[in-house]
Amino acid sequence: MTKSISSSRSEQEISTLLQTLQLRFEKNMHRHQTLTWEAVKTKLLSGTSALNSLFQMENTGGEPDIVRYDSTSEEYIFMDCAKESPAGRRSLCYDREALNARKEHKPANTVIDMAHAMGIELLTEQDYRLLQSLETVDTKTSSWIVTPTNIRKLGGALFCDRRYDTVFVYHNGAESYYAARGFRGKLRM
Repeated sequence: MTKSISSSRSEQEISTLLQTLQLRFEKNMHRHQTLTWEAVKTKLLSGTSALNSLFQMENTGGEPDIVRYDSTSEEYIFMDCAKESPAGRRSLCYDREALNARKEHKPANTVIDMAHAMGIELLTEQDYRLLQSLETVDTKTSSWIVTPTNIRKLGGALFCDRRYDTVFVYHNGAESYYAARGFRGKLRM
């Protein structure tokens, strides 16, 4: 799991991240029209490990921002809103089983392992379509998404992109990886 905020980040790092998140939040109010930055900031500073995950999302090129507030669970939901699949999370096969199945040219990591280490969830198809309803993303790249068990058991994995003003869901062997395919994550806080 992620470390506590106080043991892993300096006050300057936290301040810089909060400024970045606030600027992005204010610049993109269409993603969260009814929310206020002060409420978000208060929750971010309440001692959760969310800041550590947001640091990692930011540092790998995800440009996280709030895309939804779940009033039932009282959670803010951040997603990677970068125009293209985060550059620091590309060239990864889908999961550990796929990585172990590769005989040669193994990638450095897997989508599932990296998301887990970052403390974030991989987007589902529904999440991906929600993001695409707010922003046009992945017009030159693609992003792995959660793959149903029945597809994964047969060796496949799913990914999405946007071409011709349409969101497409595709399949590929889970062991494949490409320089233009990464993954987007979400964080509940």
